[in-house]
Amino acid sequence: MPKLTFEKQLARLEEIVQNLEEEQTDLDASVKLFEEGITLSKELAQKLETVKFKVQELKKKGSELVAEPFDTELAEGADGEE
Repeated sequence: MPKLTFEKQLARLEEIVQNLEEEQTDLDASVKLFEEGITLSKELAQKLETVKFKVQELKKKGSELVAEPFDTELAEGADGEE
């Protein structure tokens, strides 16, 4: 089975949350959905952590390009949201 993309995993996690919020879901199905959701949540968190370390800004310093860590605080403040 091919690995799902981040976006597809996130969409599936959202679908699971919606199903768990419905009162019609029986207990056994809820437990299975919860287990799947926890697994997806851990995988998504791991992917985000990996990406966090890969995201960098390239700044030109003289004739060299220097990789510097991406400043998440500046990025959050740029659109006015925190």
